[in-house]
Amino acid sequence: MTYELYIGDRSFSSWSLRGWLMLHKFNLPYRAHLVGLYGGTMAQDMAPLAPARLVPALRTPEGEVIGESMAMAETLAERHPQAKLWPSDPAARSRARWLCAEMAAGFGALRGSCPMQLIHVDAEFAPSDAVKSDLARVETLWDFAREKAVDGPWLFGEYSLADAFYAPVCARIVGYNLPVSDAARTYCENTIKDPAFREWRAEGLKTTYDPFPYPPVGQTAPWPA
Repeated sequence: MTYELYIGDRSFSSWSLRGWLMLHKFNLPYRAHLVGLYGGTMAQDMAPLAPARLVPALRTPEGEVIGESMAMAETLAERHPQAKLWPSDPAARSRARWLCAEMAAGFGALRGSCPMQLIHVDAEFAPSDAVKSDLARVETLWDFAREKAVDGPWLFGEYSLADAFYAPVCARIVGYNLPVSDAARTYCENTIKDPAFREWRAEGLKTTYDPFPYPPVGQTAPWPA
């Protein structure tokens, strides 16, 4: 019973990272297939998955194709209740779904101005007021999550889909050295130091790009060790 997961370039595809974490962090069986997001073969690679047209996309062991990350998340949680993809507490579970839904639908300024890249830190990036507004909203939601969290480093204590959905936000905060509170910075550091995130990034670094898709605005600094 193995899922087929279709992802884009690991160093840049934020939604692919979310989809991969849904399976990898919860020990669900899968095979990953790389779609040519930057290699020019995306339409060809995605054709057998129609009507899905974006990564990530998931094919179930029964052959059903699922597009859109929220649909993938709910399907996996429904099929694998023992894996506890959502928090077990009903109030925390509703909050986690809220956070994921808002992530999927919002934060356009942060996404547009700070595309995820896991290569270096853009040390001289200056966030706009719109990006700062998005960051403030992210912190509000993270604080809201932790109000009901039990002990643990993640948004709801134990790792959940909410942490998978916000992992690329943490990568953006780190990758562009964005201004956030100490608590938010600690959460981001926990995310990028997590073994699963490190594995994802290491795989991405095996591919180099010339030209680099997202050139920095100035001097760069090394990605945190």
